[in-house]
Parts: sequence; structure tokens; C-alpha cells
Amino acid sequence: RAGFSKTRQNAVSSMDHPAMSTTSHPDVLVIAASNGENLKLAQRFVDEAKAQGKSADLLDLTTLDLPLFTPRVKEAGIPDGVRPLHEQLMGAPRWVICAPEYNGSIPPVLTSAIAWLSVQGDDFRSLFNGRPVAMASFSGGPGIELLMVLRTQLTHLGAQVVGRTLAGNQNRPPRDSSLQDLLNRLMQMAPLSL
Repeated sequence: RAGFSKTRQNAVSSMDHPAMSTTSHPDVLVIAASNGENLKLAQRFVDEAKAQGKSADLLDLTTLDLPLFTPRVKEAGIPDGVRPLHEQLMGAPRWVICAPEYNGSIPPVLTSAIAWLSVQGDDFRSLFNGRPVAMASFSGGPGIELLMVLRTQLTHLGAQVVGRTLAGNQNRPPRDSSLQDLLNRLMQMAPLSL
């Protein structure tokens, strides 16, 4: 498998990535798809979950060493970082995804990660199917296009997407009350047994 080292460190290790925290099975996993404002927003979700007495981990996708998903790269073998990423996501019953809007859509780091995760095993929906997911965005514009496109993709994969979303920007920063409400809604949901 050219280009993928067998000795690479665990891609989701909190020791290698200070922007990540790990609990064996957190109540919620907060996923940041940028290392800017959405990483800060993700940390706010982690802090709020802990304030509510829940366990929460932060996963910064920008710290992972995953190549862009293409069929050619897949033919060379699954990158070493995909399996620990899959395991970390499987270990959390609920996710919050914090992502910026890129050109009216999903940021490449998130799109590529979802693509790698969906080619694990025989059922491309297995990781997502029945899993409660909340969506939030801090973007240069309204972020509405991202939230619509991401909702479409996640529901196609079988996720239970929380009806309410959180969209903020420099002119309208995300309010604590909105963040708390979104997290409260998510925490009342449980994964479906399918």
C-alpha cells in the first residue's frame, strides 16, 4: 500500500493532536471540519455538554492524515487513519458536526472523511444509519446552503438529523441559548436499533 505507513500513529490520538480529547464512549462526539471558527464552536459544544453533566469528545478532522478519497487511492488500500476514525465515531451514540460552508457546500475535509467511512464493509450506511446528528456552522455567509446539503447527505446515509440547526457568522455569532437548545434536542435522541 504505497503512501500509507504501517507505523503511523493512531490518527485520533489526543496526545498527537491537542485539539482532540478522547473518552472511551462519550455521550456525544463533536466533529470540527475546520481549524478556525468551527473548531472554536465545536469546543463550545464540548464545554456545554460537560456543563450538562454529559461526556463529550472533540474530533478535529483537519488534524487527520487522510488523503482525498478517490477510487484510485482506494484501490491502493484503505489508509491507516480510517479504521481508528471509524472506531471513534462508532464509540459515540450522537454527533455534532461543526462545519463552514465552502462554495455553497460541504468542506472537502468532511466530504472526503465521509467518503472513506462509507466504503468500510458491505453497507455504506452502517456507521450513520439511525445515529442522531446535530449540525452547526460558522461561515463567512449565512451557512444555509451547507446545512441543506449536509442534511441531504446525512439523511441519505440514514442518520437522524436534528430538525433545528445552528448557523452563525461574524455579524451574527452563535448564541449560547441556541447552542444549548440544539444540544438538548440531540441528547434526547437515541440511536435506532436497526
